[in-house]
Amino acid sequence: MIITNSNTYRHICLSALLLFSLYSNSVKAQTEQSDSIVAVLDSMYNAMNPDSIAAVMPVQDSAKVVKGTIQQKVSKADMSTDTLKTTKTRRDWSTWRPDAKRAMWLALVIPGGGQIYNRKYWKLPIFYGGFIGCIYAMSWNSMMYKDYQQAYLDIMDDDPNTASYNKFLHLGRQIDDSNIARYQQIFKSRKDKYRRWRDLSFFVMVGIYALSVIDAYVDAELSDFDISKDLSMKIRPTFINTGVSRNPLYATSLGVNCSLNF
Repeated sequence: MIITNSNTYRHICLSALLLFSLYSNSVKAQTEQSDSIVAVLDSMYNAMNPDSIAAVMPVQDSAKVVKGTIQQKVSKADMSTDTLKTTKTRRDWSTWRPDAKRAMWLALVIPGGGQIYNRKYWKLPIFYGGFIGCIYAMSWNSMMYKDYQQAYLDIMDDDPNTASYNKFLHLGRQIDDSNIARYQQIFKSRKDKYRRWRDLSFFVMVGIYALSVIDAYVDAELSDFDISKDLSMKIRPTFINTGVSRNPLYATSLGVNCSLNF
């Protein structure tokens, strides 16, 4: 076929060039898309490659090891802290020594508190028994003093309705003008006696209290006193040279020798 028209020939050439450019652009786009797909596939392959996994695993394992080491150190530190706390809370009673001033103040505030602080529990029945005995003696003597005082007041007045003294008389005995002076003296002396015993019981209780304080202080003060195993006392008879006479029979006398080892 022969193309004679120049315009027609020009249109055909332009159409061919346009088709060629469109084809080349589509081919380029497909190539870029395939390259991107290949890159994604390569990255997936590298991620799933055993060599790369082996390269990553040591890092993860080392991180786990480091984390486990830190946790072990923290747990050991906690255990050491608990051990220190336990050591601080525990007290070695074999080496413990009481404080003398604290024992004295405890004994002053609480009767027997110094003995409890010094861990001398066997002394508590002695002091508490003394306190209870003194309190009982005070109450008993006070009761008897009040009764004899009232009887003495009744026998000294002239009112016949006040005769509380009759309960102290023996069976069949009566008070009349012949013996009233003697009974007045008896009731007065008994009244004074029970009052004196009541006051004495109080002072004895104060003495026991002071003794408990002194005992607590001295016991705590002597807790550091070293008692050696060689502490002993020996008593034996001996002859003493008096030097009065040259005769050995008269110059010596029999005596006792006392020796202390400490």
